Amino acid sequence: MDIHLEVQITEKKTTIKLNSTQSVITILPATKKHLKIETTELYLLLNGHKIVSIGRSEIPDTIDPAAFTKIMTITTPWDIELGYLEQLLIEEAKNSGLDLIPSKQTEQTVPTSAQKTITAFKEEIVMILETFGYHLKQTEEPTKTKAKPAKARHKWTKEVSQIEFTLNTRESRATVFWQKRNEMLIKAGATMMTAPPLNKDGSLGFSAKMGQRIREDHMDKVKNYVTTDDIILKSVNEVGLFLYFGGTNSWLELTDKDGKTINEWTVVE
Repeated sequence: MDIHLEVQITEKKTTIKLNSTQSVITILPATKKHLKIETTELYLLLNGHKIVSIGRSEIPDTIDPAAFTKIMTITTPWDIELGYLEQLLIEEAKNSGLDLIPSKQTEQTVPTSAQKTITAFKEEIVMILETFGYHLKQTEEPTKTKAKPAKARHKWTKEVSQIEFTLNTRESRATVFWQKRNEMLIKAGATMMTAPPLNKDGSLGFSAKMGQRIREDHMDKVKNYVTTDDIILKSVNEVGLFLYFGGTNSWLELTDKDGKTINEWTVVE
């Protein structure tokens, strides 16, 4: 099944438009302003990514507002009866073991003449929900293991501040000192990567955009992609973004005269 979507994501709202039917799925925070549901909309109440209730037109007062954090609404094409779609989605959820908070839904039978159309649309909606991480089935709790830190921690020391680290990667050459806890010094004469790498569609990736932004802040100290003065940045990652737009682990690229990386010098086990 191929589904073509238009997706717009902002800090407060996600909008997913189905190109084939012009239906719209909207995900909003569960604020008082958003509790009013249009009579033409189906709603799913979400606690994080878990679906806790399915209904239409009106959220019952019997549902505790503390039980959900987000509201998803779905508008449907003219040939999809909301009540029938609601029925099929609730059945799918319950048959898959999802324990839903009851809504005002009255159980009804989907007529044979509407079964094919409603079921096809329902399957599209389920596939979209699954793709975005909203499951109409009970998901098993993962086996809990001792969590490891997401990122390695590094500790600055006075000894490290005296070490000259060099970098030679991705068209970039530089001498760098970690001179203070939040100060990385790039010595004048560093060579920078000239053009940022692009995504497959020709657009700039996040790292490339960040690297360009940092370069703009220091453009007065760069000529022909060579630094003309010492430049101070805040972190090892910023050094990588500035010099070669990231894309590699800069903690492993900066090495001392013996080839020992800045990661080996500073990582906290």
